[in-house]
Amino acid sequence: MELTQKQKHHLRGLGHAIKPIVQLGGSGLTDAVLRQIEEAVDHHELIKVRLLAGDRDAKKLHIEKIIDYTGAELIQQVGHMVLIYRKHPEKPKIELPKTNR
Repeated sequence: MELTQKQKHHLRGLGHAIKPIVQLGGSGLTDAVLRQIEEAVDHHELIKVRLLAGDRDAKKLHIEKIIDYTGAELIQQVGHMVLIYRKHPEKPKIELPKTNR
């Protein structure tokens, strides 16, 4: 699902109010952490993940793995914080602005 800039802007606005649900530390991106992120995005749709370990390249690699594993879309990355979104297939909680397509 490709989000429009308007929809991403809306999600970034919602993301300001939420706290990080998952924190990625020194152990790196383990299978357990990936499962935890998957469960969180299933439940909340929009989540923040804090990436504490690694340099820019390591963070970029972690983000790519998270996106690939969850099928979520990267909404924003600022410093150590990453905001991702995936619409729940059956019971969406977040209503996105309509697109003009």
